Amino acid sequence: MLGLMMDRPLLTTEILKHALRNFHRTEIVTRTVEGPIHRYAIADSHRRICQLANALREAGVKPGDRIGVIGWNTYRQFEMYYAVGGIGAVLHTVNPRLGPDNAAFVINHAEDSWLFYDLTFAPLVAALRPKLKTVKEYVILSDEARTAEVGDGARAYESLIDGQAEECEWPEFDENTAVAMCYTSGTTGDPKGVVYSHRAIVLQSFAACLPTALGCNEGDAILPVVPMFHVNAWNTPYSALMVGAKQVFPGPRLDGEGLFEMLESEKVNYSLGVPTVWLGLLQYMEKTGKRLPHLKKGLSGGSALPEALIRGFEKLGVELQQGWGMTEMSPIGTVNTLPPDIRALPQDERIPYQLKAGRALPFVDMRIVSDEGRILPHDGETDGRLQVRGPWIIDSYFKADRPTLTEDGWFDTGDVATIDPDGYLQITDRAKDVIKTGGEWVSSIDIENAALLHPGVANAAVIGVYHPKWQERPLLIVAKKEGADPSAEEIMEFLKGRLDKIAWPDAIEFVDALPLGATGKVLKTELRKQFKDYVLPA
Repeated sequence: MLGLMMDRPLLTTEILKHALRNFHRTEIVTRTVEGPIHRYAIADSHRRICQLANALREAGVKPGDRIGVIGWNTYRQFEMYYAVGGIGAVLHTVNPRLGPDNAAFVINHAEDSWLFYDLTFAPLVAALRPKLKTVKEYVILSDEARTAEVGDGARAYESLIDGQAEECEWPEFDENTAVAMCYTSGTTGDPKGVVYSHRAIVLQSFAACLPTALGCNEGDAILPVVPMFHVNAWNTPYSALMVGAKQVFPGPRLDGEGLFEMLESEKVNYSLGVPTVWLGLLQYMEKTGKRLPHLKKGLSGGSALPEALIRGFEKLGVELQQGWGMTEMSPIGTVNTLPPDIRALPQDERIPYQLKAGRALPFVDMRIVSDEGRILPHDGETDGRLQVRGPWIIDSYFKADRPTLTEDGWFDTGDVATIDPDGYLQITDRAKDVIKTGGEWVSSIDIENAALLHPGVANAAVIGVYHPKWQERPLLIVAKKEGADPSAEEIMEFLKGRLDKIAWPDAIEFVDALPLGATGKVLKTELRKQFKDYVLPA
């Protein structure tokens, strides 16, 4: 027996329609690539979204066509999110930090027929053009005057939509139709394409808006520092519109000072970014003595949230919460929201809970398995390979030539983790980053978090280095804070009181800065190359 309910498709345009009906005066604010601050209301954005959709259809864009974009978080890229998917085409957000070779690879692999890009990336696109096999149209996300200055024959975004009708009839189609795609960062082999459906995006938007997830609401002001080219800015262009929250886009200014200015002037109370972004903001605020009275909460993801950041921002009245997810998960899988009894604990007792990645969103199943595939208990102590499944989790990579899932239908994340009896996930390491020493596993994350508590450490990373007896031992690589000059011996003594003896690093080396990858994570692959011939002290 089937239920007797209407069978209406879950489409992203329904989010747009809902926002237009209920939140049409809510602002969307952007620090533009050109410099000035741009602001308009959701009703204004809808008119321009319709103009873009009409322009693309008039130019021959068909359902299923891939439309590439290389851009910062701005109102123009926001318009593309809804216009491209709304006509049944697929928005391919290209990460400019992939580098020319990988960027060309993903554009060709996706078979993008159009490429939109911000003025910043005109030199990158000029270098890419000879390598691109399928792109027929190039559009610069700016006006005619600035586009003409570039002089590469591209259209201007504003000219493309000018004169188009400000209303449109959004088509209806299967909710499993592709709406967007994003490629993994390519740190292990070629980047892999992940294709999101309308259904997956809508379902995650509902889940992300829950009080036990992002918990955003009408009246909130949200600033996603995480780029729109990195898993749809963690889905915020959809979830923020669903609840009518004001969106603040930082454009290309992602340094501590630039972010502070937008957070302060727009009275942002919720922001999202990777730990390196939060670190830069904290260091700017500590250096200047400035405060953000409106900012109350921030979500950190992409890599483990260091204890030092939690403590540092708490002093400033900001709660950092940790989340976990992947490109393959659209991307949010867990968010750490503290229940009342944990929130009431003294800081030192509460911090260990805040260092966990949180509990799974509804419909996300998680399990941990041994290397042999044996399902392990959720006791908070046994760690194993983390596997997930759910309605917004990948089934197959784009053009995959091998199975993406396990035989019984789970996606192996590549993370090593524990899950406690209350459902809290703790990422102990990436499988490829775990240090195997004398038959034991040592978590590089634990060592890094301990090092970051030292007042003279700006950033830290740990890699395993060959050891003739123990197979591998930890090497701690440190970037010092500006004006600080801690010695290796000082940091080592600091760590000994915070780590088990097996996790004490065998050596500490200093660098000017740690290499960061396309999504703001530390590139341990580069550190392994840099220290490939490193010999530990006897």
